[in-house]
Amino acid sequence: MSMDRILSARHHAAEQVGADRPLDRIYVHGLEVDAWIGIHHQEKGQTQKVRIDVEAEILPAARNENIENTLCYDFIVGGVHAIIERGHINLVETLAEEVAAHVLGHPLARRVKVRVEKLERLPGAKLGVEILREKLADTVADIVPLPDERD
Repeated sequence: MSMDRILSARHHAAEQVGADRPLDRIYVHGLEVDAWIGIHHQEKGQTQKVRIDVEAEILPAARNENIENTLCYDFIVGGVHAIIERGHINLVETLAEEVAAHVLGHPLARRVKVRVEKLERLPGAKLGVEILREKLADTVADIVPLPDERD
């Protein structure tokens, strides 16, 4: 099989991922963490509670009870904690983007929705952002199996 045909097959397969194939949804809702976050003077030098919701659409998990064939909740939660532990973040948008990038770094992840809410910034209100991100076809193509060379 020629390299052009292989690349064309990968591109076609990548376009089909998520379009024609069902996706499972893994989620972590209501994860509350203390974060060094904010741009205002009163937000510097102290933590504030944020709530993070993550919904990841993934390729269907194998039905063989093997944790290695799915995106584990611990992957999401551990990533959030690792991002928070790196230090101060100015914007909730930045935190949401970093969480989304972490989740989309998993081979099975295709799309992710991340919501970050500050719970203590304004009494009686939740302030935050929600973002939706999708893995680019070029990155998906790298993990889509190649067609059999006999095709």
